[in-house]
Amino acid sequence: MPQTADDLDAVAVRTWCSLALDALGREREAIDAINVYPVADGDTGTNLYLTVESAAAAVEAVFAAHETGFSAPSTADAVRAMAHGALIGARGNSGTILAQLLRGMAEVLAQGAGAGRLCLALTRAAASAREAVAHPVEGTVLTVAAAAAEAAERVAAGAGAPAVVRAAYEGARTALDATPEQLAVLGRAGVVDAGGRGLVAVLGALVEAVSGRAPERTYETPALAPVPAAVADCPAGDDPQDGPAFEVIYLLEAGDEAVERLRTRLDGLGDSLVVVGGDGLWNVHVHVDDAGAAVEAGVEAGRPYRIRITHFAADRLHARPEPAQRAVVVVVPGDGLGGLCAEAGATTVLARPGEPPASGELVDAIRRAHAREVVLLPNDGDLRHTAAAAAEQARAEGIRVALIPTRAAVQGIAALAVHEPDRSFDEDVVAMTAAAGATRYAELAVAERQSWTMAGICQAGDILGLIDGDVAVIGEDVPETARKVLDRMLAAGGELVTLVLGEDVPGTLADMLEEHVREGYLAVDTVVYRGGHQCAPLLIGVE
Repeated sequence: MPQTADDLDAVAVRTWCSLALDALGREREAIDAINVYPVADGDTGTNLYLTVESAAAAVEAVFAAHETGFSAPSTADAVRAMAHGALIGARGNSGTILAQLLRGMAEVLAQGAGAGRLCLALTRAAASAREAVAHPVEGTVLTVAAAAAEAAERVAAGAGAPAVVRAAYEGARTALDATPEQLAVLGRAGVVDAGGRGLVAVLGALVEAVSGRAPERTYETPALAPVPAAVADCPAGDDPQDGPAFEVIYLLEAGDEAVERLRTRLDGLGDSLVVVGGDGLWNVHVHVDDAGAAVEAGVEAGRPYRIRITHFAADRLHARPEPAQRAVVVVVPGDGLGGLCAEAGATTVLARPGEPPASGELVDAIRRAHAREVVLLPNDGDLRHTAAAAAEQARAEGIRVALIPTRAAVQGIAALAVHEPDRSFDEDVVAMTAAAGATRYAELAVAERQSWTMAGICQAGDILGLIDGDVAVIGEDVPETARKVLDRMLAAGGELVTLVLGEDVPGTLADMLEEHVREGYLAVDTVVYRGGHQCAPLLIGVE
């Protein structure tokens, strides 16, 4: 329950996260509906909700850890967990900016959380968020955050924490109502800024967490008449029309200097660039036409992971976009395959080593695909229950979902290759299922320890060739093991070999295997892809 306190202690932080999550849960669809800037993809409310959900989960984890030791976490523990959770779970442009706002507040509140510190925290939050955006635009959540901080400063002297946060909330409300006058695309659509609307909800939750009472005036989105196009001519760069095709988001482990170079590189590739974080961990968000180049820039800067690439729907330009008829959601084991699938029009979810995606991530991806019909390719037999749960949740939300039980990435590639959105949904699913089912799959892996396998006893460091999930070959080096695996697979026939090389595997391996296939199996073609970071050394498919 909310508590009255003149300080934002750990319990109040926990309460704030819970109340903010409840508020965004209630208002998610309404915020999605007014999302027209920077891209009218109708997901700002959802992205903010998922970002705060991650922040709240991190705070709960801190409390759970302290409960085992029968002690309460400190305010510093709670606010740092909140900021870290938001950073690693940030979604979309709006969620990334909110994560930086929370990080800015945490930097100050970790040193103390009285009224004066709350005021400083709001000021630091607004400044750090503006610094994180490559090209700040007025009339957005940045303007609303700045107004909240300025309103808090005006009452800070001699006021308690409840008065400070109430002033911030009222200042944010007033600024939000003015956003259609500052940003022409909002005025033409007759809406306020969606990200700013979400921030007002978060600040309202802060008021209740600190004072024990919800704001006296709850915010209701004003009904604005759209400004005629002839009056609200849009300045250059103010309209999302003809924008980049992809949204690319990833976490990045890198140093400050590398991140500054990355900012410059990504700024030249696209727009809506936001890079937030610090202390070696960053969340990168950008809209680009070349998704692969954006990911490669991250690889050059450090270690990118949790990579999400979304292909914007062709109808994203409308204030309330109609869903596309059909989309494909694909789980991929490496960023290279993620770029490949995204360029084919799919929405991707990265499967990190040892961290398979949760059903919530898959549901999020299905929502981001923004389609009436979705084909889901999990590409991993161990994900069948997770994928089934995600599909069931999406169906409950009115989305028609077909789950094709692909067990490997190469089966997903085969299915995606025959995808034709113009034919009927059932026919498309049957064709994709048939293509996946006709693809045998193999993977090369390095044994971590001595173990019994179906091919005999392996030692740590041995190269294992797994065919259809079972160890079939044990070898001492990658090239020879790969040749033996190919020979076993092609003994049963085949027309096409697909090779997916991991990041550290030299291209000469592909050349050698292509020659091996060409010389021994005349009627078989070979295609080669780069799996990128986090992909296995070699994936093989035979159709």
